Amino acid sequence: MNTTARAYRMRISLNVLEHLGINLYSNVPAVLSEIVANSWDADASEVRVVLDKSAKRIVIQDDGIGMNPTNVDKRFLTVGYRRRDAQPGLTPKGRSPMGRKGIGKLSLFSIANTIEVETVKDGEKSAFRMRLDAIRKKVRNESGNGLYEPEVLPVNGIDFFHGTRIMLSDLRKRQTIATERALRKRIARRFSIIGERHGFRVFMNDQEVVPADRGYYDKIRYLWTYGDQSDILSLCNPEETESRDLAVRRCSVAIRGWLATVRKVKHLKDEEGENLNRIAIFVRGKMAQEDMLGDFSERGVYASYLIGELRVDALDKYDGGETKRDDDAATSSRQRIVEDDERYRELRETIGHELKHIQKKWAELRSEEGERKALEIPEVKGWVDDLKPPVQKKAKRWLGKINRIRIDDADEQKQMIKHAVLAFEFHRINENLDRLEKISDENMQMALEIFGELDSLESNLYGQIVQQRIEVIRALQEKIDENALERVIQKYLFEHLWLLEPSWERTEGTEDMERSVKGLFGEVDKGLNREERMARLDIKYRKTAGQHVIIELKRPDRVVGILDLLSSQIAKYHNGVRKILDRRGTPHEPIEIVVLLGREPREWGDEVEKRNAVKALETYNARVVFYDGLLGDAYRAYTDYFEKRKVVDRLGEVIRAIEDYAPEVP
Repeated sequence: MNTTARAYRMRISLNVLEHLGINLYSNVPAVLSEIVANSWDADASEVRVVLDKSAKRIVIQDDGIGMNPTNVDKRFLTVGYRRRDAQPGLTPKGRSPMGRKGIGKLSLFSIANTIEVETVKDGEKSAFRMRLDAIRKKVRNESGNGLYEPEVLPVNGIDFFHGTRIMLSDLRKRQTIATERALRKRIARRFSIIGERHGFRVFMNDQEVVPADRGYYDKIRYLWTYGDQSDILSLCNPEETESRDLAVRRCSVAIRGWLATVRKVKHLKDEEGENLNRIAIFVRGKMAQEDMLGDFSERGVYASYLIGELRVDALDKYDGGETKRDDDAATSSRQRIVEDDERYRELRETIGHELKHIQKKWAELRSEEGERKALEIPEVKGWVDDLKPPVQKKAKRWLGKINRIRIDDADEQKQMIKHAVLAFEFHRINENLDRLEKISDENMQMALEIFGELDSLESNLYGQIVQQRIEVIRALQEKIDENALERVIQKYLFEHLWLLEPSWERTEGTEDMERSVKGLFGEVDKGLNREERMARLDIKYRKTAGQHVIIELKRPDRVVGILDLLSSQIAKYHNGVRKILDRRGTPHEPIEIVVLLGREPREWGDEVEKRNAVKALETYNARVVFYDGLLGDAYRAYTDYFEKRKVVDRLGEVIRAIEDYAPEVP
């Protein structure tokens, strides 16, 4: 066995080092993929990657044919060594080589400053170390284009009989070694030829990297396959599978692989944040382009559920030989396909047609699923069954279409079913209203039926509003502390008067009146002393339900006297607004004044004084409301609405059933 140390040489320019070495790749998985690809070309059966995060070192070893000293100089250390020219055709094991341009080994410098190589072939051992700083220094000293001699290492520590071991250390600061699990995923996703089936096994810290490590097969819902994909089918459990024959499109580029949609959009974002919403292109078993989906400008909802792997070996036909014709469609970085290559244009056209087919099929499948899910709710099914047959068909399509909207959350899906039912009822009533023109005296009963349906829909919609308000009030009661409650009320109350009075639904546009009342506020403010002004938090005027409302918020920590308020503010507000109404010719329109307090007024300590104060307030149609009682009063007012409704309409039952429905989660 030859163990004699000898010198090695590498000639390289600074420009090549920077652009095809240091800046070629930007992450560890991409660099490791180059080494794994070299192991495939070396006919290795196994590749073992060891991550040592504490030592910031990565070791990659294969059991391939290895290199003797001559091979090291002429192949490994020769930048731009064209393997397929020197070794045309398949490897001894019958593999199609992945390597082409002899620049992949330079990518090691994009993540590590120090590289050690140990290799054995036919009993000859070689070992050397390369340091990035030393290469740069040597090349610069020779005017940017020089001869670098790696540091020769002893070979007596080599403990294997054939193959290559590469040690990456002194990792560059911008690089971080990902978790073992994350790195296993990325290696698995970059190769389609890993696993015992292909005679090429890759291990990460002694755990084998297998196709299932890609982490998305179990998310596939609908699958479209091209060629024999039995290995993929064994890894996933799609609800629908369609085998497609691209030969009917007379596509000269052979395409194998699959396209699929997943169950939920969030399934296309893995734990490490990598985006899987893509169609990856593989050539000779290695990822040649991470994504071609971006080439299609797909805007349909279905596109956000797409994922795929396509194997297109025709994009790299070159195997050396006498013709020397270079048929590789890859860019110099080896990470993308040349876009204007004729084969890639044909591939893009073929897949573009496939995506249109998938879009249509996906919409049909999702509609069927949406209809099926909605009809699992007995009340919804009963509602559909009660419709006339032609209308039933339309209602089912309506329910199905909402499932094509991008919604993964179960509660949001239930909301969409509710909205679909209500929207369909609106649609149906609008169609019926169009028929009113054709109603004659003889069939007036039809008009009464339409009006009845409209009344039921209106009642149910208001019931929905009331129920939502109750939920808002309940959430505020449960989750907001006293201080936060004051801020919420100050911000929210003036625009949502229903918190004070259910009948105050909407404020009316009264800009002229508001300007007049603001002037009144200014006049009243002039007569207030400092203490009275400090007690005020805010004051607003609104007109709602035909009533003129003044709401004054006092600071929650202030104690005020009702009699003081009556003389200094309430009476002035009331009389001032009355004068404004008189001038406007509407003297009989009602006025109400609400004072919101945080603490009880001074008079509340004595029952007699309290009754007198309340009676005095009533003289001006004024009342006191407390912060801590506001939400409780509003809650009781709205729950009374449901208790007093004696007629429960059919549509309301359907909506409540949808809300209560809890489907089984697969």
